[in-house]
Amino acid sequence: MTAIAFLFQEAARLAAAFRQAAPARHMPTHDYAASLACFEEPLPAAGSDMLDVIRRLSDGAEPGLHATTGPRFFGWVIGGSHPVGVAADFLTSAWGQNAGNHAAAPAAAAVETVAAKWLLDLLKLPAESSVGFVTGATVANFTCLAAARGEVLRQVGWDADAKGLFGAPEITVLIGDDAHTTAFSALQFLGLGHDRVLRLPTDAMGRIDPAALAGTLDTVSGPVIAVLQAGQINTGAFDDFAAIIPLLKAKGAWVHVDGAFGLWAQASAKTRHLSCGIEAADSWATDGHKWLQTPYDCGYAIVRDELAHRRAMTIAASYLPLAGQGERDPSLYVPELSRRARGFATWAMLKHLGRDGIAALIDQCCASARLVADLLSQQPGIAILNEVTLNQLVIRFGANLPSEEGDADPEDDRKDPGGRHHLRRRRQMARPRRSAPLRHQFPDDIGAGATRRTKHHCRVQERERRLTQRATEKAILPPTSTDAGPPVFRRLPLGSLVRGIVLSRASLTPREIET
Repeated sequence: MTAIAFLFQEAARLAAAFRQAAPARHMPTHDYAASLACFEEPLPAAGSDMLDVIRRLSDGAEPGLHATTGPRFFGWVIGGSHPVGVAADFLTSAWGQNAGNHAAAPAAAAVETVAAKWLLDLLKLPAESSVGFVTGATVANFTCLAAARGEVLRQVGWDADAKGLFGAPEITVLIGDDAHTTAFSALQFLGLGHDRVLRLPTDAMGRIDPAALAGTLDTVSGPVIAVLQAGQINTGAFDDFAAIIPLLKAKGAWVHVDGAFGLWAQASAKTRHLSCGIEAADSWATDGHKWLQTPYDCGYAIVRDELAHRRAMTIAASYLPLAGQGERDPSLYVPELSRRARGFATWAMLKHLGRDGIAALIDQCCASARLVADLLSQQPGIAILNEVTLNQLVIRFGANLPSEEGDADPEDDRKDPGGRHHLRRRRQMARPRRSAPLRHQFPDDIGAGATRRTKHHCRVQERERRLTQRATEKAILPPTSTDAGPPVFRRLPLGSLVRGIVLSRASLTPREIET
């Protein structure tokens, strides 16, 4: 066996050991400071043995890793990095291709072409659309909105790609008050400003109010870009595309949909009604590393008008080969020239799961979320705050207590030097809230199962706490035991007042939840 073969075999062995670790382990044992201490040292003057480096990396990193691929992790909206996708991604790294154009990596360009067609078919989007394989929904939003910016200005005679925005006609950006923060970031990156927008009122679940939109449109003139969403980050709710998009189209607006995970509702007959009318939009952003289970990072920027997409992204130089008839250069649809061949893992996951497997995965996650909601809502002191329409739950613990008691965490009780009890208040760690309707219920990203905590945590009386623990164990966690005694509740990495759970992996079935 060659040294390279032995090195790769050892890396595979370490990777498999991590993935096959006991499911009881779901949180890091090292925080950032401890992890930093494992690696902090002066830059070595001499090199190290290949195997020693890989083993040292594994030994130092693993204690600081969440078991996000395991069955007990419910934080954020994180996919499970399916083994087939990981294996394909391992080959991608080993092949070492720069997937910038069809001449540098013909196979990578060809696989993206096929995977793009499959994605459009699976997601029920217009077949003439173009697809850029990007790092995730953040860059997908940026890419799609860059195409939107160029096209709406081109329609009024301004070439933004050549002239920039100095002196350009003003663009009105309409966006829901509960849009995800990455949509605002994309507007910032594009020079449109994250605050220079018209925020549209939303309902309690974060959906844009169609009547309020109609009234706003009466006051708008000139180029318009509208940002809608499929799968609100807190609640999983969808904008009413069938009602909203025709209003926007009548105004000549470019309609973009941020569907980081919600766009995948299109892939199942059981959830497709949630996104009815979404195919009428002009662009869509979504992730592959969530519900498709590709490894990180992977996302898709989908644009109906391929020319608008290419105008916004094309990188041209005399030394770069031109794509001929029937050929596709991946870099024409993304911001990067040097880029990873993400199409390989996408193709592998689509080929492995197939249309039926992806639909079953989505259905299973949504059914599991509903079951968890049903089981927990039967317990005293627990309330489900959102309409469970997709795979997200927002859970209130201590719901039967007065506000002050319900907003305190007994684990934060400490005695001051004088013997009096006081409650240590923690800083709010949630991102700036986008919504007045939602801000009094839960902060941004909590509905995505975030580790971010609310300003005040939940004080639960011991009786209610024991009931909560038993209910949560029954609903979402397999029993665990310690040497100290009977099964104990191992905390999810979530806040106490409001905890969000997202089921976006194929690692837990409704039958396993019930048992």
